[in-house]
Amino acid sequence: MVKADKEKSKKIKNENPKEETEEIVLKEETLGADEIAKEDPGETSEENEPSEKASKKAAASKEFEAVVNIYTSFNNTIVHVTDMSGKTISKVTGGMITKHDRLKANPTIAMFISKRIAEEVKDLGIKSFYVRIRAKTRNPAPGPGAHSIIKSLTRDGFKILNILDTTRIPRGGPKVKGGRRGRRP
Repeated sequence: MVKADKEKSKKIKNENPKEETEEIVLKEETLGADEIAKEDPGETSEENEPSEKASKKAAASKEFEAVVNIYTSFNNTIVHVTDMSGKTISKVTGGMITKHDRLKANPTIAMFISKRIAEEVKDLGIKSFYVRIRAKTRNPAPGPGAHSIIKSLTRDGFKILNILDTTRIPRGGPKVKGGRRGRRP
């Protein structure tokens, strides 16, 4: 008999959210109070879940992209996350993670930088990045932190769409420091 009453209450179910409360009242009238207590506690929440799932799906379908600007020298690592128009979302440096000058350019500190960025960015719905790596001007290779930042971002579930090296290379340009005879030991 209880199953038949449950089926009746499910047939009464309407699409209008105002009438869902009426459905619960009808269900209470058809079933006794002790029978309602025996029911699954999750049954009433299952009726409300489709609306919650729909809102979560809508939020999940809006996946945004961002630009990660990584500046790595042999003294520091700076990561600046912007949206596609260039507005700052997050900026983390090696000095914000550690106070030891010698560790600011360390790959381990770079991993902590990327974790902090991942925490700040996940709340905004950003799922993929365009990465721009920049080293000190004239340097042939970026500092030690660039590779570990990209690696840890992919481990955190972000998709890397593009990696671009934006290191500035002078074409002739101003005179290099060090004097006529160069830097001597």
